[in-house]
Amino acid sequence: MEENKEEKQPEKRATAKEKINGWKIAFLVLIGILLGGLIFTTVRVFTARETNLPPSSETTVPKGSPVLTMNTNKKKLNTVMEYFLNDLQKGSDVKYEFYLENQAMLKGEFKILGAKVDFYLYFDPYVMDNGNVQLKARDLSIGSLNLPVSQVMAAIKRGYKVPKWVEIDSKEQTIVLKLNEFKLNNGMFIKANHIDLVGDDIQFSLYLPKEKKADD
Repeated sequence: MEENKEEKQPEKRATAKEKINGWKIAFLVLIGILLGGLIFTTVRVFTARETNLPPSSETTVPKGSPVLTMNTNKKKLNTVMEYFLNDLQKGSDVKYEFYLENQAMLKGEFKILGAKVDFYLYFDPYVMDNGNVQLKARDLSIGSLNLPVSQVMAAIKRGYKVPKWVEIDSKEQTIVLKLNEFKLNNGMFIKANHIDLVGDDIQFSLYLPKEKKADD
């Protein structure tokens, strides 16, 4: 009986060793799978995918050329202008509004003999050859007062906070929106192509920055 016990002990030891070796093999296989997956993913991420795009020389747009034409309407443009003016007039005591109907309209107020007087100044917009927009005053509504347009525009120029790219000429009774001086943060700029307020058709083009000359 004792001999049989002694003979069985080596078998138990062998079985335990086989279990340990099996766990080691499984662990190594798992590590191999994880490393293989990691390497495969890394290669896929950093390898450029093939595309059907034409050569870069064919898709390059010369700088200073229009890259996008935008068609909009009065409602959308009024929303943009309202947001812009609200931001511009923060902290200012004198407020005004500018929006588009069948004409462009500037609404505001100024003081005469200590009393606040509301006014409505109407303009016809024109697209200039350089893509800027000229607003030509055509009518003024200011209650029962009889004041010339030039005088009201002079008061606007003195008392209103306007962007640097807006030029007010009270003598010519015009306001010029110098879009060529209104550049985006990346240097891109906008030009007006067409403005038809009655037909609600407004078109602008977006341009890449112009290349600087060597002597600039």
